[in-house]
Amino acid sequence: MSQTSLKQKKKNEAGMRYSKESLEGEKRKDSEKAVRLTTQGSQELSKADSRGYLVRNQWSRTSRSPSTKAPSMDEPRSRNTSLKLDLPNSSATSRTPSTSPSQHESPLQLSAQPSPPTQSKPPMPPESRPPTPPEPEPGSRRSTKMHENPEAWAHGIVQEIREARESQQRDYPRLSPTEWKAYSQRKGTYSSAQSDRDCISEQQHLQDDEEDEAYWASVKMLYEKAPSCSRPQPPKPKHAITIAVSSRALFNMVDGRKIYEEEGLEKYMEYQLNNENVILTPGPAFRFVKALQHVNARLRELYPDEQDLFDIVLMTNNHAQVGVRLINSVNHYGLLIDRFCLTGGKSPIGYLKAYLTNLYLSADSEKVQEAIQEGIASATMFDGAKDMAYCDTQLRVAFDGDAVLFSDESEHIAKEHGLDKFFQHETLFENKPLAQGPLKGFLEDLGRLQKKFYAKDERLLCPIRTYLVTARSAASSGARVLKTLRRWGLEIDEALFLAGAPKGPILVKIRPHIFFDDQMFHIEGAQKFGTITAHVPYGISQKIN
Repeated sequence: MSQTSLKQKKKNEAGMRYSKESLEGEKRKDSEKAVRLTTQGSQELSKADSRGYLVRNQWSRTSRSPSTKAPSMDEPRSRNTSLKLDLPNSSATSRTPSTSPSQHESPLQLSAQPSPPTQSKPPMPPESRPPTPPEPEPGSRRSTKMHENPEAWAHGIVQEIREARESQQRDYPRLSPTEWKAYSQRKGTYSSAQSDRDCISEQQHLQDDEEDEAYWASVKMLYEKAPSCSRPQPPKPKHAITIAVSSRALFNMVDGRKIYEEEGLEKYMEYQLNNENVILTPGPAFRFVKALQHVNARLRELYPDEQDLFDIVLMTNNHAQVGVRLINSVNHYGLLIDRFCLTGGKSPIGYLKAYLTNLYLSADSEKVQEAIQEGIASATMFDGAKDMAYCDTQLRVAFDGDAVLFSDESEHIAKEHGLDKFFQHETLFENKPLAQGPLKGFLEDLGRLQKKFYAKDERLLCPIRTYLVTARSAASSGARVLKTLRRWGLEIDEALFLAGAPKGPILVKIRPHIFFDDQMFHIEGAQKFGTITAHVPYGISQKIN
């Protein structure tokens, strides 16, 4: 062989070697660029998917446009279209690592112009390489967008995956608030898969319904057994007979009163707050109030819509903080007292007329005297010195005559001129009615209620009975008293003329719930026998005493 041919042969071998090495270098660069795009795409996917779905390694199943905007009509989005790769192992999965450049026989056509030569990095080991994305066909719009803006391309894939999954969710019809139905009625509108995933099982709902029914049945039984369920409504004040009772008259508050007088108001309030759950014991007006409630109950039996009833008001100058203990005590004894007046140290007398009070009972004689001066029937309550059995089915009220039911006109004659002049005066004015006293209005109220029972043929079973217990003599001065009551249109059930004898022994036989008198020596005599008394500070006897 000639020397010229040898040179030509060497020249051709060098050119082939150079072209082969350039092609292998270009393939390495393209592979490394594809690896970088794959890494960026996987990172973008992991950042973009906030719902926690796994979207990596889905390259082989995704063939959507990499554009960030919605796909257009000229960009088909078929899932079943397979990409033809120029790689020799295109049928293998995306996780298969790429082979060395020497094993490829055809160059990759990823770009029309080759990129400038760069410093190549050593290849990564197969275990640490990220999955290789599929490579589109040369010259397609997909390859152009992938190389021009790889981040937008990866973000578009994420957006398309999210839209595809959201479109797969079933849209169930939503009912308007007026069409809401029970679970048993609307469970048919859901598919079985949705019911299993989002709704509680029917067995659980049935168990909850049974528990709810049992709960409400127990609550209903509790309310039916509670005594407050049968609590009657209080009468309207303009029709009722209002009896205002102080807290010291209704309950025994001697201990609290002693603390108030010796240690002051703050210690008294502290004592009441610390003992607000301690029930107070009954006071002198307690049995009287219970008897009034019995009359109301009998009237409601005969007249269900009756408004002419007794209405009890707790009237006290105690502070409102003491009200809790009073309420607890009232409810403990079953007293039907709905109206309270707690004045916080101020005198409650100014509220008596506002409450339309017919009778005011208190343990404070000064407040009673103040109420008498205001023209309100009032009395100071005193408890008996010993216990006495009282009738629970009949209200019994005993009255003195002069300065209680009647005026103190005759008392003036007796105190100033003696008993002889008094007897002569009463005989002379026998047919002249006496003027009314402070308790005359309360006797009228009792008489009006008695007539309601008489109208129902309940005279013998009437729950109200009245007594006149007077020191007058029937022969010399009794006629004027009886004629005065007749002129007033009032009936007294029993009239007892004692002619100056002590009233205590008689009152023991009567056992009244309350006895009204204007003279303290009669009050003290009745107390010794256990009678509950009420002193009426009215008339000339108060001035003399």
